[in-house]
Amino acid sequence: MSEEPQPIAYSALAEGVPMLTSTGHQFGVVVRVLEIPEQDLFDGIVVETADGTRFVDADQVEVITTGYVTCNISDEESAKLPEPSGSPLYKADSTAHTGNSLRDRLGRMFGRAKWKSE
Repeated sequence: MSEEPQPIAYSALAEGVPMLTSTGHQFGVVVRVLEIPEQDLFDGIVVETADGTRFVDADQVEVITTGYVTCNISDEESAKLPEPSGSPLYKADSTAHTGNSLRDRLGRMFGRAKWKSE
């Protein structure tokens, strides 16, 4: 028996949760929640859509649950969402400098960082 989705805080929102328009149409899935941690403010959600990565502003988010996020935008407006702007996000590949091969040792010696753009 499946549970009904429960309302949650933006900080608990998981990657891959469906994003819905005001009519209930799914237009994408959550990639990342953007926040301003110093001020504990929710800024918006980066969404992967059929047309690429898009940004949903916090003012456009109505309800966040464990099973979906409902926005106050129409189906037409969801197709016109902007791409995320600002500095690119990077994450370190923690497994990049493991191992004992010559290549691994030289990588550590010369500090060739292996960062992945998100």
